[in-house]
Amino acid sequence: MLRVGVLVSGGGTNLQAIIDAVDSGVITNTSLEVVISNNPNAYALTRAENHGIEHLCISPKTFDSREQYNEALIKALDDRNLDLVVLAGCMVVLPATLISKYKNRIINIHPALIPSFCGKGFYGLHVHEEVLKRGVKLTGATVHFVDEGTDTGPIIAQKAVEVKWGDTPEVLQKRVMEEAEWKIMPYAINLIANGKVEVIDGKVKINE
Repeated sequence: MLRVGVLVSGGGTNLQAIIDAVDSGVITNTSLEVVISNNPNAYALTRAENHGIEHLCISPKTFDSREQYNEALIKALDDRNLDLVVLAGCMVVLPATLISKYKNRIINIHPALIPSFCGKGFYGLHVHEEVLKRGVKLTGATVHFVDEGTDTGPIIAQKAVEVKWGDTPEVLQKRVMEEAEWKIMPYAINLIANGKVEVIDGKVKINE
């Protein structure tokens, strides 16, 4: 049974997609152990509470230093003996010590087709604004392992989404979430839960 912890900062729509996928059997062999947010007002915490999942807020603002926050976050994850940490709209930069300790055990979803529209400064609605500004015809989402870089870890899954004439950033963001993010994140977790993901020379091999 894959023990999963989810880190969130906002509304938790990707978290809800994961919860629903576990309930429906799209994700198997998986237990959602904890949801942690840096934001005490994140609706994602309410989603977790409604589903009976342990939830807590660990905010950098409540610590005297970033080092203390990092230690508290790592301890919370360690104490729950997690196999996988999922970043589902987590806006906090993870400490290098955590990334190293959980190597190839942290995954993130990015709202574009990496290596396009990714890296420093590319997050949230800004990604979709840049996609529309460039005029590309396809965008999408990517699930990848987290390494020390920004959106540079091994890619697990990608799904393309059409960019339509007249799209606003908000409309495109919604389409990318509905058609790509909410589908490939559960897909990736299920692959990992069932031992089908292997990282070889910095690339992901899927053993279906």
